[in-house]
Parts: sequence; C-alpha cells; structure tokens
Amino acid sequence: MDLRLEIVVIPVSDVDRAKAFYERIGFRLDADFTSDKGLRVVQLTPPGSEASIIFGERLTTAEPGSLQGLHLVTSDIAAARTELLERGAEVSELWHDADGVFHWAGDENRVPGPHPATDSYGTYASFSDPDGNGWTIQQVVTRAPGR
Repeated sequence: MDLRLEIVVIPVSDVDRAKAFYERIGFRLDADFTSDKGLRVVQLTPPGSEASIIFGERLTTAEPGSLQGLHLVTSDIAAARTELLERGAEVSELWHDADGVFHWAGDENRVPGPHPATDSYGTYASFSDPDGNGWTIQQVVTRAPGR
C-alpha cells in the first residue's frame, strides 16, 4: 500500500491573518480560492515539505487554535529557530524531554537546551500561530533506519 500524508486542515478564526502569518514565516502559498458557494481554501506548504496545510472558511468545525502537536522536522534546529524568529514567530528556546523518549503534551517534562546525547529526534522548539494552533520543531540529522 502507498499512502502519503498530503494535507492537514488547520482551524483558524481569521483566514487572512493566518495566511499572512504562514507566508511571513516562509510557507509557500499554493492556492487561495473561493467557490461560488462561499467555500474558501488557502493551501500553504512548509519549506522542503511534501505535505501542506489548508485553512479557510467552511472547511472544519474544529475550534480555532485547537490543533496541537503539529511537527516540523529540520536538520538544523538552531538555524530554523533563528530564521523563524527573524520572520516574526515567537519560538521557544530549545528543549528536550526529561525521559528522552518523545515529549509530553504542553510543556510538562521539558528540560531546557538540546538533548545531551543525540542530535536526532531529541531536541525541540515550539511556536503557535495567531490562533494558538501548536507547532513543534524537531531536529533530525540522521533518520532512523527505514524512514
């Protein structure tokens, strides 16, 4: 079977504000259209990603800001964090999970700074969009076998 994650629907309260935010932080605008029945779809793609996000009007009944745990992966988390900060995102300091397995919801079990034993899968930073939808950036320098 061949299945790829293509699109994640993001619940937002102000489509134009969200569009401006995601473009400002470097996501590529792929589409922005409205049907004659009032369905608006805005699609953006993170730099280097094959998957995209969409938001708009009449796309989801989820509450704006309710989506948490979206992950972006980078091979250089310090550089990605710096660029996002320069583009106006409020990005956390680097952190890792105290247990070193993955990470807990929210900021529970976080330890400041990069993971001391690995450069892949252990170091994170986080930010939110204007509605509070939560993103986590994860550093992966060397992928696990089979990935």
